[in-house]
Parts: sequence; structure tokens; C-alpha cells
Amino acid sequence: MTTPLVFTFPETAQHVRSVMIDGEPWWVAADVCTVLEIGNARQAVSYLDDDEVQQVPVTTNDGSSRSLPTNVISEPGLYSVILRSRKPQAKAFKRWITHEVIPSIRQTGSYSAAPREMTKLEALQAAIESEEGRLAAEARIKELEPAANSWQTLASGEGDFSVADAAKILSRDPSIETGRNRLFGILHELDWAYVQNADHRYRAKQYAVERRWLSELPQSYTHPRTGELTLGAPQLRVTVKGLHELHKRLGGTAAVQLPPAPVQGGAS
Repeated sequence: MTTPLVFTFPETAQHVRSVMIDGEPWWVAADVCTVLEIGNARQAVSYLDDDEVQQVPVTTNDGSSRSLPTNVISEPGLYSVILRSRKPQAKAFKRWITHEVIPSIRQTGSYSAAPREMTKLEALQAAIESEEGRLAAEARIKELEPAANSWQTLASGEGDFSVADAAKILSRDPSIETGRNRLFGILHELDWAYVQNADHRYRAKQYAVERRWLSELPQSYTHPRTGELTLGAPQLRVTVKGLHELHKRLGGTAAVQLPPAPVQGGAS
């Protein structure tokens, strides 16, 4: 029997329960779905990998000592469920979880809405541990096994796509609705990309490049006054592996259909 920690999401005053398993926080799926206004929690967790959801006995919050088998989801699973919500509170909920609750749990083993003021050294250590924990959670997300031959082609193929083309490919799945601008926003929310202040263009985060999810294509142009070839802002590109990962995180259910590969070296 597991006694959960109970948190209150400030924006809606709704309770979200969490249990510690092997030193890591897991979240009661039904509570998360209630906050995000996802009607069918069982269906929501069905899209997750086996290592992102499990059933454990959790003490009820009715004042009794009863416990019931309850679906709980890991930190990577939590992020996947948040991405499936189109509700405006989803962004605030994700920020509350990642910037307040999880860092506090890792620092103190609990969460308080009004924690004591940390020293500069403690604040720095908490920030480092939070970042390391988030990166570790990302690394633990295993790739979804291909469900069809076309999906196998996607997983093993070479090349990359513009964000606009990647959005079109993903939107062929009836479970995914996105476009160029929305996909840019998703990449930003996933912390795969950031906006460069100098030119207000998106750039790939280094760890997204290292995981081969994103790439950058150098761009150049002829300067209108000098006539010299000038290096411009690189174009953000989504690799086939990145499409694979986005398809999983956005809850794709159908095989991804890639455009036909160009013929190399003429007809044979």
C-alpha cells in the first residue's frame, strides 16, 4: 500500500497525487487527466510505453485506510499525456510540474507551495539536479517499435524535413493535428528548440541534435549591396528519427506515410 503525496495545482485548485517508486515521482493518471480535461484516462495511458505506466495500490483520499489499484505514470509518461491536451491550462500545468514540483521533490523529498528561501548554493544545486533529471528522463524514453512497413522505413531512413513538411507528414495520422507554426511551438515546449534573439529564428538545442532528432541546414544568400555570398540563419530540420519521436509523443496511432524517395542515378 502506497500513501501518495498530494499537490494542489494553483491555477485550478485541483489535487494531483504522486507516489515515489524507486526514488522517482510517479503521477496518478486519473488526476492528471482531470486537470488537463482528458475524458478517458484509461485510453490516455494506453498510448504510453510499458515502462511509462504501471498499476500500484494507492491509499484513497476519503479518510479511510483503503487502497485501490491505481494507474500511475512516470515523468516521461506525464510529458506525453500533457502533449495530448489541447486545453490552455496544459502549458501552465507543465511549467508548474517541471519548474516547481519536481525540483522541490528532488531537493527535499516533498513539495511545499511556500518553501523556505534557499541559499545561493542550494538554488544552484537544485537547478543542476533538475536539469540533469529532465535530461535523464528524456533519455529513458525508448523508441516506439514500428507498427507497419512504412513506419519501419521512417525509423531506419535517412534525411530530414523542413518543419512545414514534418507537420504535413505527422498530420496524415488522424490522431495528430498540427501545422508548421504549431509544430514550432511543440518543439519549443519540448525544449528541443529555442528562438535566437538576434534574428528571432528557431535554432536546435544541442542535445536534440546529439540525439539526432533535429538538424540545421546552413543557408546563404547574395548580399544586395555588396554582391558577396553571405551566411544566413540556418534552417531548422526534423530528422526521420525526430519524426519517429514526435509521432510517439503526439499520440500517433497510424503508420506514418513518407513521401516517395527520389530515384537515384536514373531508372534501372
